[in-house]
Amino acid sequence: MSALGDALGDKSIKLSVSASTWTEAITLAGDALELSGRATAAYTRAMIEAFEELGPYMVIAPGIALAHARPSANVLSTGLSLVVLSESVKFGSERFDPVRIVFGLAALDHDGHIDLMAGLSELLLDDTKVNMLLQSDNESEVRTLLG
Repeated sequence: MSALGDALGDKSIKLSVSASTWTEAITLAGDALELSGRATAAYTRAMIEAFEELGPYMVIAPGIALAHARPSANVLSTGLSLVVLSESVKFGSERFDPVRIVFGLAALDHDGHIDLMAGLSELLLDDTKVNMLLQSDNESEVRTLLG
């Protein structure tokens, strides 16, 4: 399995879910990190606080956000969550809004997730795969695509 496939633990993928604000979207990504055993609820709050403090820098490509916070004791293991929203949400990014895909990233330290980020970058450069993520409502299909 790929680094991305390994990083997405059980219960870390939510497809076709609804959020009406960026806060709700980030909370969904954080909840999935928590359900998969990667992080605590306090980490979700830290992701929201980071966004409030630093703005929409987490929106990294058209329609795609990477929600994260600094490594801390609230991260239990390095991993990802994936949330695909049923409707787009504005995050406040002039360049890349609105967002439909939110990845949650939990990292134990500043360097241990480099391979994971490389795999994510490769995925995001593939428009076909991104479109498949947007259209899929089947978790095993998404895992196959990422793994």
